[in-house]
Amino acid sequence: MHKLYNQNMYNFGDPQPSYWESTQGLCKPNGKPLVSNETYDVAIIGGGYTGLSAAYHLGRKFGIEVGVLEAGHIGWGASGRNGGFCSIGGAAGSVKDLVKRFGLSDVKAFYKSQVDAIELVKEIITDNNIDASIQGESELYVAHSKKAFNELNELKNFYSQSLGLDARNISSEEFRDLHFDSTEQYGALELKPTFGLHPMRYINGLAVAAEHYGAKLYPYSEVQSWEKKGDYHTLHVASGSIRAKHVIFATNGFMPETLHKNFTSRSLPVISSIIVTRPLSNLELDAYQWKTLSPAINSRKLMNYFRLLPDKRFLFGGRGSSSGDKKGETRNYEYLAARMKSIWPEWKDIEIDYCWHGFVCFTRRLTPAIGRLSDDKSIFFGFGYHGNGVNTSTWVGKQLAIWLASNNMPAPISRLSQGLSPKFPFAPFRRHYLQAIMTWYRVQDSLR
Repeated sequence: MHKLYNQNMYNFGDPQPSYWESTQGLCKPNGKPLVSNETYDVAIIGGGYTGLSAAYHLGRKFGIEVGVLEAGHIGWGASGRNGGFCSIGGAAGSVKDLVKRFGLSDVKAFYKSQVDAIELVKEIITDNNIDASIQGESELYVAHSKKAFNELNELKNFYSQSLGLDARNISSEEFRDLHFDSTEQYGALELKPTFGLHPMRYINGLAVAAEHYGAKLYPYSEVQSWEKKGDYHTLHVASGSIRAKHVIFATNGFMPETLHKNFTSRSLPVISSIIVTRPLSNLELDAYQWKTLSPAINSRKLMNYFRLLPDKRFLFGGRGSSSGDKKGETRNYEYLAARMKSIWPEWKDIEIDYCWHGFVCFTRRLTPAIGRLSDDKSIFFGFGYHGNGVNTSTWVGKQLAIWLASNNMPAPISRLSQGLSPKFPFAPFRRHYLQAIMTWYRVQDSLR
């Protein structure tokens, strides 16, 4: 595959040094690398939330035989590396900009699907007895300045009055009493429903459930070429192939640039990095009156996201390096640690036990891309979740399963997300767009 970033980002055979991988437990799928030539009703490229949700629903609801090809281990990509936020989002940019582009009705439908997606994740976890370590009941958008709090108050009004979301503002004093304090705490917007989870345990549980309903999973089976003859697609891996009448393309941030012409230059993967501390003592937590289990983000354009984990470790994430090389990521982890300790200075001596990174997938449209190809209706796709993939991709996988089985686009797919997003111009230089964007965001943050 053509690579936008350093090879360090694409070593599919390497385990990830994440907290999630080291604590994933014993529940794992049974899949093995593909070493034969197989035929299925549906072939899925990508063993993350989108692909496995599609496989799960195709098997459970429709009895359709599915083969899933994953380049790394199951959940190797963003599905096993994210911050574990099951939250409302899925699109980038401001909600008011979305309304200008698509209209209030379509934006409202999109946000309803986000709430439905969160409930779907809960349903899958409950129905399949997945030990996903669910925490909290809301997402906290923490204002980093008084001006930012005023902006969040306007956003709360729009969320609740125009979109019908469960949103409320919390003053700085009330927030300190209910949740925590920091040097950048000027109140917050609380948005429900949202919760935190263990993303690796969730993806493993979803994979096991998909297997239970008949899906065959093939880890370490990167698709190297794709051809179609007559009604059948053939996906070739190093030591075998899958032949199928339908293909679901679900690779998200690791989308191969040369595998299929329709998907070239459609996405912009952006590196996000996470650090996790050693377990904090009660005394250390009391220094900032920490009480909440709900996941949180701050209101900066170059935002950080954070949450207290079940074993009292602290997870803190943010923007990654610009290239993905090891030296750049080491510098970025050091920056993240310094950033965290500037917000909570009493934690300046707390050790960092885990550091890792991965991709967030953007589209040029800044909304998810969900659909089937107009020139080959046997190919379906879902990608571009803009940092909110836990619930969005799970929901997208279900919609693709319904669409494929019924041959009708499900009504819940909002116009915001229908079809492929336009290609990025000057595609080889996509990564360099980010430098200008990040500079502009820093300027905006300095003014807020």
